[in-house]
Amino acid sequence: MNILYLDLDSLRPDHLGCYGYHRNTSPHIDSIAKDGVRFTNYYCSDAPCAPSRTALMSGRFGIHNGVVGHGGTAADMRHEGVSRGFSDRLGKESLPGMLRKLGYKTASISTFSERHSLWTFNAGFNEVFNNGHKGHEAAEDVLPIALKWLEDNAGKENWFLHLNFWDPHTPYRTPDEFGNPFEHEPMPAWITEEVFAQHKQKQGQHSIEDMNKLALSHYYKHQRHSKQIEQYNDLRVILDNYDTAIRYMDAHIGQVIGKLEELGLMEDTAILISADHAENMGELGIYSEHGTADQGTCHIPMIIRWPNGGVQGIADDGLHYQIDLAPTLAQLLGAPASDYWDGTSYAATITEGASTGRDYLVLSQCAHVCQRSVRFENWLYIRSYHDGHHGFPKEMLFDLENDPYEQKNLANEKREICMQAVYLLNEWHDEMMSTMEHDNDPLWTVMKEGGPLHAREYLEWQNK
Repeated sequence: MNILYLDLDSLRPDHLGCYGYHRNTSPHIDSIAKDGVRFTNYYCSDAPCAPSRTALMSGRFGIHNGVVGHGGTAADMRHEGVSRGFSDRLGKESLPGMLRKLGYKTASISTFSERHSLWTFNAGFNEVFNNGHKGHEAAEDVLPIALKWLEDNAGKENWFLHLNFWDPHTPYRTPDEFGNPFEHEPMPAWITEEVFAQHKQKQGQHSIEDMNKLALSHYYKHQRHSKQIEQYNDLRVILDNYDTAIRYMDAHIGQVIGKLEELGLMEDTAILISADHAENMGELGIYSEHGTADQGTCHIPMIIRWPNGGVQGIADDGLHYQIDLAPTLAQLLGAPASDYWDGTSYAATITEGASTGRDYLVLSQCAHVCQRSVRFENWLYIRSYHDGHHGFPKEMLFDLENDPYEQKNLANEKREICMQAVYLLNEWHDEMMSTMEHDNDPLWTVMKEGGPLHAREYLEWQNK
């Protein structure tokens, strides 16, 4: 069996048709979802980009693998130290390394490792294709490489292709000729004029005020960011262009699927569609950024179309991490799980539709803020150790069933729920610290080195 993993940067699940979005952003992704399992409560354990993809490929939480931020000591994987032999464990026990041990040809089409200088991401891949644009490439730059690779490997059995598109990542740079397919469609209903007025007053990193400054200082080369956000309808600068980027990317994904069909590979190819993180689009008053340990940033799509025995057309509501993928694929392919991994398998969901979710999740972010969050029942509890110049209080609590966009902090009203969340956070932390060779939590490494990299950069930028 072949496996195609579509790694779609900054993609929110609720901006996809198959997750109930009112705009037609993702017809080709939706077609895959109809034939597979759609996971509705899937999260990156560590956000954003570098921590998330390191966790995915290593199968380990950031607190274990060491990568929780985008700069300083905590932007590099931990060394194995004295226990390291001639080769390290990552080469064989990373996600692609595990597949290679099973006889898979593994390849990655991505600029991620160079963008973040995380060369360990490439461990376990036979081939790595990097077009050198460091994440600034559009789908049109990636597609020819992908189509040629599929043609060159069409006659081979058992390959794993990691294919990375960046288009939903700000700045939105969809070619002008693609237009705006959503210019006459309503914006998300929850962002009312009243909500906009509140967000317009917010200051600090990633606020509307901040986005307007970025449009002048950083994004001015991109026509889609040329308009300042002053009135309610100006929010289309962000929302329409984010959705247009998804639609543009989806069109190129359609060509990848078409190539699989043309080559006769669809029946024997598993297709996985996910993201490294999502993108805040108003959550916590933040737009076009993935800088928090919240629902907007950490809640990601996962769609798995598994031929030859996979269930079709179902949604699974269980709580899962992206680090659960390595043990899941191992079980589906008949391989033993590694004691190196922190994840747990949800293979039975894919083959039987069984419930395999966790009781709770702990989510971390140390690139823009230092936060840890607990996702349990219908609650999201966020604890801020460094607010990243956003003005966040130490504790935030949101009822995601009634307030999915995090507009009303209930921490002062629901102290008993906060205490329950803190207990779960402490239980997780105790387990993490007791199951690693190191005695330091990298979140505190970030704090001691001056705080999150992007928060330091923001302060320097503001003081210029």
